[in-house]
Amino acid sequence: MTDTPGITALRTRLEADLGGAARAWLDQATAEAAAHAERSEPQHRGPIPTWELRIAEAGRRCGPDHADAARVLLLHAASADPATLARVYAQGTAPERRAVLHALPHLVPGPEALPLVQDALRTNDTRLVAAAVGPYAAAHLAPHDWRHAVLKCLFTGVPVDAVADLPRRARGDGELARMLGDYASERTAAGRPVPGDLHRVLALTTPGPISPPSAPSGPTAPSGPTAPSTGEE
Repeated sequence: MTDTPGITALRTRLEADLGGAARAWLDQATAEAAAHAERSEPQHRGPIPTWELRIAEAGRRCGPDHADAARVLLLHAASADPATLARVYAQGTAPERRAVLHALPHLVPGPEALPLVQDALRTNDTRLVAAAVGPYAAAHLAPHDWRHAVLKCLFTGVPVDAVADLPRRARGDGELARMLGDYASERTAAGRPVPGDLHRVLALTTPGPISPPSAPSGPTAPSGPTAPSTGEE
């Protein structure tokens, strides 16, 4: 698969940060993934391909701070299709699932992978939720589901800065404004504080010009503000 500008930038940043041994491992692992893709083999037949096993190694080989990016590069090098992404997600740890979510905008042009986003939004793992509301969700989640994803961030304390294209999608959304107002009223009636982010989103729902969506430039959550993870890297 041809590198997109976002993948190229991600690779450049990662290679600059990794030590020699980690860079060598990443080069070998991505080469294995690319070779698997070039053979045009079924994405899964028989034993788990070696490149998939490398996804589990990424945290140990590249360090927890760089594991997400390394896993995204592996998935991209393998040209992982929606079925493969679903399998890696289903079998993976929370950090591995997070990397799959980060990879979606680089690998899946249509809505086929939305079940993975929806699954992550049902969890209470704040870093999974943050990854789920990235560029792929911004492009493909239906309005009803997207509004509930924004509320999920408010419920769980995920900063709304994690929500990709929030100003564009919130602009003029009267239903989102109503839902936010109801949530604020419930919190106030219960004597609980209203999250500051709620007021930020509510202000965005006022009608106005709609800006075009921004193109993904790489995994969003690793470099953005998120809440602490649950699970190993």
